[in-house]
Amino acid sequence: MNREEDGDDEVVCLDESFFINDDYQLTTFTFGSQVLHLFCLQSASTDFDLTGQLVWPGAMLMNDYLSKNPDVLQASSILELGSGVGVTGILCSRFCREVLLTDHNEEVLKVKILKKNIEHHTSSENPNSDAGLAVEKLEWGNSDQINKIIQKYPGGFDLILGADICFQQSSISPLFDTVEQFLRLKGRGQCKFILAYVSRAKSMDSMVLNEATRHGLLINEIVGTRSVVGNLEGVIFEVTLK
Repeated sequence: MNREEDGDDEVVCLDESFFINDDYQLTTFTFGSQVLHLFCLQSASTDFDLTGQLVWPGAMLMNDYLSKNPDVLQASSILELGSGVGVTGILCSRFCREVLLTDHNEEVLKVKILKKNIEHHTSSENPNSDAGLAVEKLEWGNSDQINKIIQKYPGGFDLILGADICFQQSSISPLFDTVEQFLRLKGRGQCKFILAYVSRAKSMDSMVLNEATRHGLLINEIVGTRSVVGNLEGVIFEVTLK
């Protein structure tokens, strides 16, 4: 917090740290036979886009689906977009061979919450950790960051995951820009994007479908996944190249 003098008035300038709540609690999540212990918040400030500090309804929807369909993950290489606390990526690590967790926010990504959860999960207290877990910064549509990941993973990924990542309309086009690039890296029929989507506004519902189509992608609802999560309607989409 900084104080500045403006004539007779004292102006208080609040920096980012004023809004950040890092009182993380170790929380237990159960998905089928899988039990995860992760640090997270029960609520978070969005003033500095730190929504990744807690577990959102779409992540619960995604993890429930994956725990019931572990064959989707077997021996796979996975890229997760908007990983947040890492609840989806860490669950995947119990079934697949490689998981790259990404987020665009440094506070969430490496400094505190995600790093802390990966260290906890890969500790000697968690022998079920099978896959390699790695972290990279990724702001959707950022060519430098996308190319950095492609250089490290030239063979691409078998599966791209996104759980409850559609909040701001301005982010949807760069999201599908990014998804399209990674789908094309692997090739048609070799990679798919699984999106756990929670409906909060009709305009966003339409935008997600329209942007997928505009990027030359097929987007289809996975049968049987539509349900109510956190008093909102959720569904899981499968997105592929045409």
